[in-house]
Amino acid sequence: MDLMWKEESRNTVYQCPIFSLQELKSRSPDGLQTGTFTVLDSPDIAMVIPIIETEQGREFVMVRQWRHGSQSLSVEFPGGVFNEGEDAAAAGARELREETGFTAGKLKKLGELSPNPALYTNHLHIFVAEDLKHEDSQDLDPNEFINVELVPAATVIESLGQEPYIHAFMGTALAFYLRENPEIVFQQGQV
Repeated sequence: MDLMWKEESRNTVYQCPIFSLQELKSRSPDGLQTGTFTVLDSPDIAMVIPIIETEQGREFVMVRQWRHGSQSLSVEFPGGVFNEGEDAAAAGARELREETGFTAGKLKKLGELSPNPALYTNHLHIFVAEDLKHEDSQDLDPNEFINVELVPAATVIESLGQEPYIHAFMGTALAFYLRENPEIVFQQGQV
């Protein structure tokens, strides 16, 4: 059976700089009923896993910032929404530089997925960044207040889901990272 609903109309209910709330009227796959559905239309997001090899081992360059939704501090990988007309790699490289001051000699896309296909129209693009160079100071948006931290990879992987590592996109990014690096084995807290 065909499962595709057919959109008949769309109305913008609310719009702000980072998303618009859309109300869709769609016809069911069998054509016998219509339904009204709410969708958040938002730009795509790039998230970057910046890696540095130090004397202590593999570390991630991470950002600590206040998150208004959870009302808590969150330590997470740098990232953010695409600028209009920007491609995924450019968005990832820009967010890394703006939030951390680092540039990547190698930026590799690990994957892309829909954060919540039931409600959101956007996609999350995940990158790993290596051969990092600290080129510049942060170039933050007026409402961004971000501290940059080096965190051991083992700490991030083992602490995911516990404060301050609560960002769900990080879990997805780490899953993509571990898929690409199956040789990583947990032994006595070592990654």
